[in-house]
Amino acid sequence: MQIKMTLVSLALLIALELGNWTIDASKAKVEFSVKGVFGTVHGNFTGLKATIQFDVRNPKAGSISASIDAKTVSTGIGLRNHHLRTEEQFLNTDKYPTISFHSRTIEKTGSGYRASGELTIKDVTRQIQIPFTFAPNGNSGVFKGQFVIKREDFHIGKPGGSIGEEVTIDLEVPAAQN
Repeated sequence: MQIKMTLVSLALLIALELGNWTIDASKAKVEFSVKGVFGTVHGNFTGLKATIQFDVRNPKAGSISASIDAKTVSTGIGLRNHHLRTEEQFLNTDKYPTISFHSRTIEKTGSGYRASGELTIKDVTRQIQIPFTFAPNGNSGVFKGQFVIKREDFHIGKPGGSIGEEVTIDLEVPAAQN
């Protein structure tokens, strides 16, 4: 019985040291904005799925793997959402249903942390860096980050035109430690 309790205790200690986090997808925010000729378009995605291993004392041992269903894209305008979901020049969510990110490294920075890894949109994978902060609150906390992508790098939209070249993505992900 003592061996069994020791193994359970060891497993719990390892889980805490690795910093396994379960996200609250219902409260997570994945928002984007892109400037254009006719103003700034704002939108969001829902249903974030992520596996996060993170420890503020040892961020280099951590990892982030996240994905989102591209069909959840919403700008608040039905016709625009339809175009984003169905047209090849935009997301074509039937052909490319998932947007994903997989970190390669996580490191401490002067103002927080940086996850470097691969973002895949429309089967195009690019190396990106996501600066983020983590605000702990007991056994829970909130990860917040912002990064910019060039839409043409992922074959989104046509070159030039009325859509801005850069898309800003804002993340706010509440999580609880396992």
